[in-house]
Amino acid sequence: MQQSLESLVRLLESYRGRDKVIRTLCYGSQLVGGLLSSKTEADVSSHQLGKSLLLFSAQLSHCRTVLRLFDDLSMLSYSYSYGFGAEEADDAVRWISVLTNVADQLYYPCEHIAWAADAELIKLKSDKWWLFSTVLWGTSLLLGILRSLRVMLLLKKKLKRCDRDGARRSHSRLHRQVQGELLSVLSSIADLSNAVHWMPPGFLWAGRFPIWMVGLMGTISSLIGLIQMNTSDSDQSDSA
Repeated sequence: MQQSLESLVRLLESYRGRDKVIRTLCYGSQLVGGLLSSKTEADVSSHQLGKSLLLFSAQLSHCRTVLRLFDDLSMLSYSYSYGFGAEEADDAVRWISVLTNVADQLYYPCEHIAWAADAELIKLKSDKWWLFSTVLWGTSLLLGILRSLRVMLLLKKKLKRCDRDGARRSHSRLHRQVQGELLSVLSSIADLSNAVHWMPPGFLWAGRFPIWMVGLMGTISSLIGLIQMNTSDSDQSDSA
């Protein structure tokens, strides 16, 4: 019990961990709230609880948007340190990663402008800026899927070599990496489905998800993110 509490405290003390917890609560509330609010209005208590959870989800989403106002510099620092990916052995992975960094870097100012317009800090219509940010987010997710698939292909080639050489320790490490990339693909697909939903009507399934479905896709992605974060921390502890 004490160890679990300490792990939760460490998670909440870090910005990355706190954001993942808020994200999970946000989409989880949207999932449950969407299901409850879709019930017949005759069930007053469930309907009201559902509406309250949806309001709570909206506030958490707004909280994350405000916190992302301070993410530009950290993203810029990462993009600068990665550069053109000179250390990447594979050209496809390198250029996909560079394009992903460009999309991510452009995403933040577009979202900031949309937020500022909604907050009436600037006299602009926010609609097109939210659209720009959604397109950039979707582009980043699609590139991330392509990158993970390429990395999985390269890892499987290495696994075959390990099988021939009998390197069990390397095989286990590579297998964990493949599982990590697979989780990344599943997470990105879940988020991409929501990104398409928030596109203008007429584009694929834009606007067709019920509220609970958006919550479900976001919850799946968020839980995978927490699993990956926990796995990453465990691997670092083992290697320390």
